[in-house]
Amino acid sequence: MKELLIKNIKKLLQTEKESKPYVAGSEMAQLPVIDNAFLWIKEGKIHDFGSMLEIESRTNLPENQIDATGRMVLPAWCDSHTHLVYPHSREIEYVDKIKGLSYEEIAKRGGGILNTAQKMQEASEDSLFEAALKRLEEMTTWGTGAVEIKSGYGLTTESELKMLRVIRRLKEHSPLTIKSTFLGAHSIPMEYRGQQEKYVDLIINEMIPQLAADNLADYVDVFCDVGFFTVEDTDRILEAAAKYGLQPKIHANELDYSGGIQVGVKHNALSVDHLEFTGEEEIKALKDSGTMPTILPGAAFFLNMVYAPARQMMDAGLPVALASDCNPGSSPSGNMQLIISMGSVLYRMLPEEVIHAVTKNTAYAMGVDKELGSICVGKKANILITKEIPSLEYLPYAYGENKIDTVILNGEIQD
Repeated sequence: MKELLIKNIKKLLQTEKESKPYVAGSEMAQLPVIDNAFLWIKEGKIHDFGSMLEIESRTNLPENQIDATGRMVLPAWCDSHTHLVYPHSREIEYVDKIKGLSYEEIAKRGGGILNTAQKMQEASEDSLFEAALKRLEEMTTWGTGAVEIKSGYGLTTESELKMLRVIRRLKEHSPLTIKSTFLGAHSIPMEYRGQQEKYVDLIINEMIPQLAADNLADYVDVFCDVGFFTVEDTDRILEAAAKYGLQPKIHANELDYSGGIQVGVKHNALSVDHLEFTGEEEIKALKDSGTMPTILPGAAFFLNMVYAPARQMMDAGLPVALASDCNPGSSPSGNMQLIISMGSVLYRMLPEEVIHAVTKNTAYAMGVDKELGSICVGKKANILITKEIPSLEYLPYAYGENKIDTVILNGEIQD
């Protein structure tokens, strides 16, 4: 479809004349809106938008038109933290959690990430690709138009490269905008327990050079937390990755005050993610850093953890992003509408703040803010048309309902 006009839009949300990278602090409570609006898509990009009064006299309008009376239009969600490539679910461990075992206890006995890693080594690339593609298709029905996908369930050189090859295939076959992140430092394999510096050596001397040679990753990640990788490990890995131009995105402070936020900022990480344990020192480090604080409500909810201090972050002038952390162990859902509701219900974020957190700020957190995340001329036409809903506030309020009627990616309506 070369041109499309969406007309009579009840509210066109997240508009801007000039693109800026993200929204922070008190500005997150202000969401740009045009009432009774139009949106013109041409050659897969946003061509024009504004009030319906502005186009009443035009004669060159596209033949293909959608009447959005009673409905809202906004950018598709950007999900900046997922683990979508995995071989099987882990519902048995969920029962262990119900019985009282902690995330750390399950990991220590070889469960969790190591459980999936064992199955990953046995899985074929075709099976992994087909399963992940189905997950992407389901996420699209809930409004997601861009995802970052991590490796990290391989934990051997070949399995990590296999995961990254699958992500590359997804980029080639899916209409979603996809970024790839190398997360070889997701957990410490059992054979390296007690000598994890040798596994870090493997990541630095073998994994990173090979994935860089094949251009398989956009970013590098490390699970810098208690019981996983230390600040010193993280320093070494990020210094090695920087030689190949890989910018960091860090798992940080999910389990304790680990120093992960500070080491992420030190290495100019695009984002630091999880952040359940974030205090004054961490907020100070993030201030004016260019590193996006990214909260993963699904994981904290599923694991019954403390919630990251979103309100304190915004009150301190920080931006906040929200992502799904879709994975088989700690957040088995890629439904970003549920994340939107969690942002309001669990983290006391206003609807306007949440919309910024899942569009503009998450676009920044996955490095696509120049092409996605807002309604701006020249940006990629990844657009959502809601069902007839009464208000913006209805988006987080109706947490069990799919409020999306139509998803448009790259200017094309998705079936």
